[in-house]
Amino acid sequence: MGAHHETDLSLRPGQDRAERPVAGAGEVPRVFRKPREPEPGAAEQRLQPGRRGPGIRAVQQLSRHGVPSMDKPTATITIDGVRIETEPGRNLVQVANENGIFIPSLCYFEHIEPPLGTCRVCTCRINGVPGPACTEKVRDGMVVEATTAELVDARKAIVEMMFSEGNHFCPGCQKSGDCDLQHMGYEMGLTQSRFPHVFKDRLIDFHPKRMIMEHNRCIKCLRCVREVFTDDGKAVFSFRNRGNETRVGIDYIEEAKLSDRQAVEAMHLCPTGAIIVRGELHARPFGKRRFDLQSRQRRVLATEPQLVLPKERKTVATISLAGCFGCHMSLLDIDLKLMDLVEIVELNKSPLNDIKQFTKHCDIGLIEGGCCNAENVEVLREFRQHCDVLVALGECAIWGGLPAMRNTIPLSECLEEAYLSSISSMPDECTVPYHEDLPKILDKVYACSEIVDIDHFIPGCPPDANYIWKSILSLLSGQPLSVLYSEFKYD
Repeated sequence: MGAHHETDLSLRPGQDRAERPVAGAGEVPRVFRKPREPEPGAAEQRLQPGRRGPGIRAVQQLSRHGVPSMDKPTATITIDGVRIETEPGRNLVQVANENGIFIPSLCYFEHIEPPLGTCRVCTCRINGVPGPACTEKVRDGMVVEATTAELVDARKAIVEMMFSEGNHFCPGCQKSGDCDLQHMGYEMGLTQSRFPHVFKDRLIDFHPKRMIMEHNRCIKCLRCVREVFTDDGKAVFSFRNRGNETRVGIDYIEEAKLSDRQAVEAMHLCPTGAIIVRGELHARPFGKRRFDLQSRQRRVLATEPQLVLPKERKTVATISLAGCFGCHMSLLDIDLKLMDLVEIVELNKSPLNDIKQFTKHCDIGLIEGGCCNAENVEVLREFRQHCDVLVALGECAIWGGLPAMRNTIPLSECLEEAYLSSISSMPDECTVPYHEDLPKILDKVYACSEIVDIDHFIPGCPPDANYIWKSILSLLSGQPLSVLYSEFKYD
């Protein structure tokens, strides 16, 4: 289900993440540039009147930082048909953002020069040739296509693969709400990934003095490798291995030399939750985190859709499979809108009314939870057979969610740890439960889309109540779905 998440809370033109206060509240820091020694005599040359060369370059550098220059050169470029005049040599992503054109990126950080260009999320068509926008410098006559359907789909595919390849369970991540990868998902309106989740079990490095390296969340953007240094100029992070086995390694000796402030700033420099500092999470309430309310894109404030009653009442069925029932509880949080829902909806099979069997064919089926046993698969297929439209409700139904955290561990080890090795009040009777009436447990937790075709996806853990309400209303009335940025969340 495409999410048109709109808001009037976009950043001001020219405002960058790095302009926020650093350290302690999830902001992206400016520090960690490796100290550069000044050229001998550079200061004296700049102060000598009448000299060319370094003196002129110094004036041009000052003009880039806000000091007026009488002969400041300009370049005219076009981005998506918008004519922009700016200074040549500036970074294309930064110029676009300053002029209200959002070019997403995960690796770009304005204080890293040359730019990294590793994530490829910022890919644009520049003078007809696809390439990363973050590595491009503005030059006169440049024509840039940034938001064509082909480019938007390619960017979505890249971000979807990042979510599928790593362990990005947002509700359980310390950086949820302050994660650039999560933010890109919000900006692109990603409701699900077209690629199956890998669930690869990577080691978590607890050896550093202050930090924890969660390799399951690392997207190998190179930010930490290129930006984090000790006071004496020694690198703290580096790439290890090659190809698909590449990972970010940390020098334990150099990491111990970082101050507490530098360690926290390294954590905030990371675009995901791969770098964690013990005891320095700075969690904030929902709604007050960095990416809860602010969209980097300029949009018009959405108006809540008007209730359009169908000509006849629609029949809806719901079920909770391998989940926690939290999505059903969120559905009840629409409060007084339930009175409107009762007028247009007849509930058939659902735990809300305790009807166990289908009594008629249904228009919409809401599925909470994934499939962890044979009974879940049977019920899901029954819903597909009896419902015209099937909706995956919540993260567990979309990709497995919290129950799928066991997918990185063999089933036999899970059962052994849970029933044989765990503390029990009856140690002499430790055994794995088995009975013919118990549904057979599956080797892993499957997403609903891996079992049957799913028509719509409503992400969240649980989804926002207003998001659920608007989605149901859109399906019942055929109106376009309009969801606010603040309502479209993964946690």
